[in-house]
Amino acid sequence: MLRLLALLMVTAGCAFAELRFAILGDRTGGADAVVYEQVWREVASEHPAFVINVGDTIEGLHDERAEAEWGALRPLWARYAALPKYFTPGNHDVWTPLSAKLYERETGHPTFYSFTFRELVHITVLNNGRDNTLSDAQLRFLEEDLKAAPAGVPRMVFFHVPFWILPLTFRSGAFELHRIAKQYGVAAVVSGHGHQFLKMERDGIQYLEAGSSGASLQRGFSSGQGAAEGWFYGWTLCTVQGSEVKLAWRALATATPGIGASRRTESLPAPKPAHTVRK
Repeated sequence: MLRLLALLMVTAGCAFAELRFAILGDRTGGADAVVYEQVWREVASEHPAFVINVGDTIEGLHDERAEAEWGALRPLWARYAALPKYFTPGNHDVWTPLSAKLYERETGHPTFYSFTFRELVHITVLNNGRDNTLSDAQLRFLEEDLKAAPAGVPRMVFFHVPFWILPLTFRSGAFELHRIAKQYGVAAVVSGHGHQFLKMERDGIQYLEAGSSGASLQRGFSSGQGAAEGWFYGWTLCTVQGSEVKLAWRALATATPGIGASRRTESLPAPKPAHTVRK
């Protein structure tokens, strides 16, 4: 009887285990180093289990500058050495074979991979930084990876360019990524690239464009939009509990025009996308 009670207590504890991790948006193009450092300070203050970004960590695009740009970030990351870090390749990070090698060396990760964290969430990271879609090879990797993912663990997919905005804007789920995500129970798809916080949903799958964690907001401001439409500096807190995945935006109140004292931005209205093109 005591063994049964102990087993029930352990099972109940696992059912309600909570995982919190941070999602960083683009740092570039047009990086604001002060904002990026502030994002890291605020993220660390929340004590997440790990940090993952959506790409565009360096300005990049020039092989001769890339190594120095990665090197300039090492002291900052060293301050937060205790935080596990995962990276997604963006178009500013990988553009040539040499830049891909530097990316893998500096981040410690290949350009596409997957991991399961504490048996609480499974994340697949893909590479579409140089495309407006996902290649057939990337889609095959995703499908095979999801087939092999642990059963009963929420699944999330990360890649840089949010090509899903266009079909979802027209209320269409008729694209291969969505078919795979729906078939294999993906809870959320997370991208970056546009510097605008944007969230959509279809068939129970959350689609998030993580906004700027230091990248320029000028495109939004020049189009007459602002914080209410998702143009602000910040990051995203992801909370996983059982099968539930919650994505909550966190704004830097002191860094973005139009953001008040509170950094909790779940109540912001769903912003309208102001972009559909690559940077």
